[in-house]
Amino acid sequence: MAKQSSIIKIEGTIDDLTFYKSKDGYRIRRKSGVSKDRIANDPAFARTRENGMEFGEMAQTGKFLRRAVVDLSAQISDSSLVSRVVKRMSNIKKLDTTSPRGSRKVAVGLTTPEGKLELKGFDFNSEAPLQAILRKEVALDPATGTITLEDFHAERQLASPQGATHASFVAGMVNVNFETGEADLKLSAEVETQVHAPPATLTLQPDTVPEGDGVVLYLLMVAFHQEMNGEMYPLSNGAFNALSILEVL
Repeated sequence: MAKQSSIIKIEGTIDDLTFYKSKDGYRIRRKSGVSKDRIANDPAFARTRENGMEFGEMAQTGKFLRRAVVDLSAQISDSSLVSRVVKRMSNIKKLDTTSPRGSRKVAVGLTTPEGKLELKGFDFNSEAPLQAILRKEVALDPATGTITLEDFHAERQLASPQGATHASFVAGMVNVNFETGEADLKLSAEVETQVHAPPATLTLQPDTVPEGDGVVLYLLMVAFHQEMNGEMYPLSNGAFNALSILEVL
């Protein structure tokens, strides 16, 4: 590593030399690394190109999923969601056993029972998994997307965070084409209950069935609120809210 001794100090790159300022003064070093052109064309980097193509596929399909359910996930707070979705898409992509390396598709992986299982049970808020929040089995009608919580006792069967006075439930049914990104999300009306309410049956039915030729996901969201002076306020900006994929068909 050389040191600049000229009166005029340079920062930047000239040819294969990089001029920069460090805590020890102005330095010069030779550029390292592999050029983009070599990565794009050299047979020795074929595996690198394949990995890059498939990573792009995972990132794209992860974006398709997040956008498809944004009307629900907007009420969820989780900074790790993007990376967790990409990881799940990677697992699904590996289930594509027909496409060549570098061209494996999440959409193909989702045609398998194992691929659907990878998405089933996915929680959009890792800090509030649905199974930890809702201590009751739910009944799902796949034909209509209707979710029923029969004889639901919120005080015993809901892990309400401190400060919450009410909880609301929304069912979602979305058809997602992971090849094109097209999605159609249908939601039920929001059903609200006090966290200390007596037992009651809650029925959540989307207004219509979504259209499309993709995979159908069934979702359930539980959100917590605090009532103050007759107004409802979201609790901790959605940090305790749960959203999960109940089933994939």
